[in-house]
Amino acid sequence: MTGPPRTLVLPPRLTASARTLRAAALRRRLHVVEATALAVPDGVAAPGDGEAAVHLHAGPSFADAVAPALGIALLEAPPDWLARLPRAVTRRDVRAMPIGDAYGLRRPAFVKSPNDKGIPALVYADGSRLPGPDAVDPATVVLVSDVMTFAAEYRLHLLDGSVHTAGQYAETGRLRLGPAHGDALAFGRDVLAAAADSLPSAVVVDVGRDDDGRWAVIEANAAWASGCYEADPERALDTVLRSAGPRTELSPHDREFLR
Repeated sequence: MTGPPRTLVLPPRLTASARTLRAAALRRRLHVVEATALAVPDGVAAPGDGEAAVHLHAGPSFADAVAPALGIALLEAPPDWLARLPRAVTRRDVRAMPIGDAYGLRRPAFVKSPNDKGIPALVYADGSRLPGPDAVDPATVVLVSDVMTFAAEYRLHLLDGSVHTAGQYAETGRLRLGPAHGDALAFGRDVLAAAADSLPSAVVVDVGRDDDGRWAVIEANAAWASGCYEADPERALDTVLRSAGPRTELSPHDREFLR
């Protein structure tokens, strides 16, 4: 990435992926700052003329606490992106709805928050098992989908409408890291051909294959908050820097995907 010097801000507690991306950033000669609290680190500020552009890799809580003060634009997929995809690529019914409506479910369903972990991503026996109105605003939007199990799951790091890097992260529901299967990459390209315009220029999309060999989109995640697993760390860093960088560098396309 050319232009002004760049700083990568990391949260207080580093995941394995954060450590991997830190090493990639240092190889690229970025200035790396590790925060010590849920606040803007000392010595880091929104860039002025000639000053370092600031990026971050962190979970939503830290990102929401520091990004506005640092002039960082956080990109993410629209909350209802998965629900708007054709069933040919989801292989299941997916709906975006207020959690207050989801309380009426009378069947098992997989329910999650669209872009963070506010509602635990679980199979709920019915709507009565969801966090109640005493814990969650009934207007909070959740994704409700048919239950689908995957034999293998892959994370695709997407940049500028193409699969920039990828890797396997699970097998039969358990963590299993490895290279990306060629069919996963091909399916990712098919998804992009149908839906690239509905995504920011840098984002992560998880896909999986079921026991019958059918491929499906699992979900989209913000690249700035996603683990890189076995993806190429240099190319994963590319997606992170684009997905959480200076507002002054936003493209017209990405302005509609701000968190």
